[in-house]
Amino acid sequence: MDAIKETTFNFNKQIGFYKGKVRDVYTLTDDYLVMVASDRISAFDVILPRPIPYKGQVLNQIAAKFLSSTKDIIPNWVIAVPDPNATIGYRCEPFKVEMVIRGYLAGHLWRTYRDGKRVLCGVSLPNGLKENDKLPEPIITPTTKADVGHDEDISREDIIAKGIVPEEDYIQLEKFARALYRRGVEMAQERGLILVDTKYEFGKRDGRIYLMDEIHTPDSSRYFYAEGYEQRQVSGEPQRQLSKEFVREWLMNNGFQGKDGQTVPEMTDDIVQTISERYIELYEHITGEKFQYPANEDMVSRVERNVTEALNKLL
Repeated sequence: MDAIKETTFNFNKQIGFYKGKVRDVYTLTDDYLVMVASDRISAFDVILPRPIPYKGQVLNQIAAKFLSSTKDIIPNWVIAVPDPNATIGYRCEPFKVEMVIRGYLAGHLWRTYRDGKRVLCGVSLPNGLKENDKLPEPIITPTTKADVGHDEDISREDIIAKGIVPEEDYIQLEKFARALYRRGVEMAQERGLILVDTKYEFGKRDGRIYLMDEIHTPDSSRYFYAEGYEQRQVSGEPQRQLSKEFVREWLMNNGFQGKDGQTVPEMTDDIVQTISERYIELYEHITGEKFQYPANEDMVSRVERNVTEALNKLL
């Protein structure tokens, strides 16, 4: 199966390029970005050695759907989606935090709780909770936005005290994060899913706060199947979930958590195909649409052609 591992385009009026863990980001003049969702996959802040076919298309198209569905809450950076793997949008000055919001005791929050800690990012948690329990109310556990290496948990108080985000702006970011999460929860419920936790990135343009990057994708979010959730909690069974957590679990079961000296386990063809199928499964569940496989052509050339045509109309 074909996959996009990286791109090295040179678009008209391009002034910058940044290769993220998953996305290749091209800066055009001071106003626009082209974000190409590659098929790279990361876990524990490490890029895994093999790309996952169709993963970038899944991320890009889910993000496009949710960004379009939340424009009434907050403006976002998107101008056009000219290709299944690419989005063109406004360049914003990013806030140096990711707003992580959690409605359930899962993933990193559960591992912290299991280890005996009852405070994360300045937020206190009650005793007596089990893994995957619904929290009394959603909590925000921000992280610093690291260009390289691991993002770090940080409290609201530290963000404001250190001047990472001005207090007035941070209050707005929290309000937007909660409103976006409520919308995401509602949309997931319509599809028989539970939006467990997710993260949002924000920036500023012309003095106004914009929603950036992707939202409600399997890379930025965790979903449970709603059917049978309560029964599984009562019986202590693992929840059926659609997220990247199964990739982390596979890595942990094979002795890898991104720590120094650890080696990524071999990614066999079967593992790669399984991960690809899980991403497509999530796409179809969360959007309610059948995944459209791209035409049989060179994917990198297709992205370059479609983006170039869209830019010729914009610039």
